[in-house]
This record gives sequence, structure tokens and C-alpha cells, in this order.
Amino acid sequence: MSWDQSALRPLRVLHVEDSELDHELMRAQLAHAGLEVSWKRVDDLPGFEQALAEGGWDAVICDHHLPGSGDLDGLSLLARLRKQDAWLPFLLVSGEIGEDRAVQAMREGATDYLLKGRLARLAPALTQAISAARAQRERQLAQQQLSALAAQLQERIEEERARLSRELHDEVGSALTALKFDLGWLQRHASDVRLAERAGQAQQVLDGAIAASRRLMQDLRPPILEEGLLPAVQWQLAQFERQHPAVVCSLLHPPGEPDLPPATCLTAYRFVQEALHNIAKHAQASRVRVEMQWSSGVLGVEVQDDGQGLAAGALAQPTRLGLRGLQERAAGLGGWVDVSSRPGQGTLLALNLPLPDEPALSLWAEEGATP
Repeated sequence: MSWDQSALRPLRVLHVEDSELDHELMRAQLAHAGLEVSWKRVDDLPGFEQALAEGGWDAVICDHHLPGSGDLDGLSLLARLRKQDAWLPFLLVSGEIGEDRAVQAMREGATDYLLKGRLARLAPALTQAISAARAQRERQLAQQQLSALAAQLQERIEEERARLSRELHDEVGSALTALKFDLGWLQRHASDVRLAERAGQAQQVLDGAIAASRRLMQDLRPPILEEGLLPAVQWQLAQFERQHPAVVCSLLHPPGEPDLPPATCLTAYRFVQEALHNIAKHAQASRVRVEMQWSSGVLGVEVQDDGQGLAAGALAQPTRLGLRGLQERAAGLGGWVDVSSRPGQGTLLALNLPLPDEPALSLWAEEGATP
């Protein structure tokens, strides 16, 4: 035999079958194949749902036709199962099943289908399905753990950003300001003209250092973010226009602003920040449009430019960590990030995040980025 039995026993199989004879035939077939199986047979919907509620099944084997059950058939039971469990193997068995019906079953989530007259394939089909489902669950668990780790990492990064911003403000900023007063005093009271000139030059250098520290504080954790997402994005675009005067920015948004959860507000802010960073670095754009909307329980943010667009395969490059980080952060909040781009036709980045229920705001206001 080509399948691994040792890793799969004992198996718990839920069998939906109205024929005791067919049930015994399948038991004998799997026993002959050397599989140790604990069976439970049900033949109606209440029994099926009760068995699913018990849990712990390795697979479901279901007859396609269940005489005496009205409209109930294997496909309807499959639909009920998939609402609860996306990966539990579901093998559909029938005395005869047309090709169209078999294709429909596979499309709707059946793992495999077999004919009752050809049960020799039952054991390998069952073990292969269980192995594949276990592997899929392990991948899903690994992905969930990776997403949780990424979320924790992002949280730590934001905490560190906030700490550094506070230290720059409280310690470095205070020291630089005090030094500026001292240099001003020296310049005013210096009896030597050359000493006064050097003090003035030092003040100019110090002014540059103060401006640089303020920029760092704003990039790490802008205080304006405490005022809400909309003022923070307005400030971002104004800063972007000052740094890139050849680029015209516009902001489209509904009036007012909902009370956004802090994590949602921060994710949307970082999304716009990363998008603007990429535009400045790669796009060679002349126009940037940011659109925000909040209605029907969703916050949507789009950033579009008219630049050179992304080359094929650009998003798969290892250097695109910023965007992938945003995707992980959005996924952690139940949202998603989408990128649409063609070479020479600009790029559109879209963020969608779920929100608490808010009244729909249908009116729009357009404004320039610079106050």
C-alpha cells in the first residue's frame, strides 16, 4: 500500500447512510485494508447535526441519495458541513452519479466521490483525504501563529516608536532648546565679534538639529494622530507637498469622522504613510489622490498616483517589506490591502478595515492637501 496507515489510526468516521448493508460493506472494505476505524452511522439530518456537534471526526462518508429524507441529499449535507468546518474530509458515495453532479460536488467542497460498486478505492481515498486535511489545518495554524507573531511585532514596534518620540521630545528636545538659549545669550554678550559670529553659526546648526528632531518625532508618532485620522492624513499630505512641491495632492472624504478604534486609526495612518513613501521613492508622479470613506461598517482608504506604476513581479521582491507588513496588520484587524498597478499607468493602493456600526455618510467634500 502506498499510503501511511500508522499516522492515521485510529480513525473516527461519520457515515451518513440509510442502508445497513452498505454500511457493513464499507466497514469490511476498510478493515480489509488494515485501517482501524471507529464508526458512527446516521441516516437523517438531526442525527447528522448532532454528530457534527460532538466533533472529533476524521472524515465524513456520505451517501448521495437518502431515500425517505425528502429533499435531503449528500450535497445539502455538504453545504451544512462547510459552514462549520472548511477542511473536514467529505467523501460522497453513490450507487450511480452523473459526471455533472460529481463536478458540482467537488466545486462545492467535496473531497472525493466514489461509486458503491467500486469501493476498492475507498481506503486510499479516505487516508489521502485525511492526510491532506491535516496538512491544511497545520498550514492554517502556522499561518495564524505567524499572523499573531506579526501583530505582536507591529505592536512592539509602535510602542518603541512612541517611546523614542517621547524621549526625543522630553530629553533631546529640551536639551537642544536649552542649548539654543545659551548660545543666544553668548551671542548677545560676547565682547569678541568673531565669538559672536561663531555663536550665531552654531545657532543655525542647532536650528537644523531641532528641525530634524521634530521631523523624527512626527514620523515616529505624530501627536496630531491623537486628534483623529482625518487631521493626521491632512497633515501628512501637507508635509508631502512641502517636501515635493512638484506633486499636487488632493483628499476626498465624507464630512465628519467616526470615532475610530486606536488600532484602526494607526493602521490607516501607516498605510497612507507607506504609500506616500513609495510614491516619493519610486513613482515619479505628478498627482496623488487620497480618498477616505466610512460607511456600512467599513473604513476604506485609497491612495492613487499617476506615476510610472509597478513592474511585473515588483510586489514579490524581498525589499517590499513595508507593504507586506501593512497587509499583515490589516489582516490582523479583519481587513485587507489590495494593489492595482500597470507600468506607465500609476498605482492604486486600497485598504479596507471593518468598523463598529456607524451612520452612513453619503456626502463628499474635496479639499487640497495644504491648509
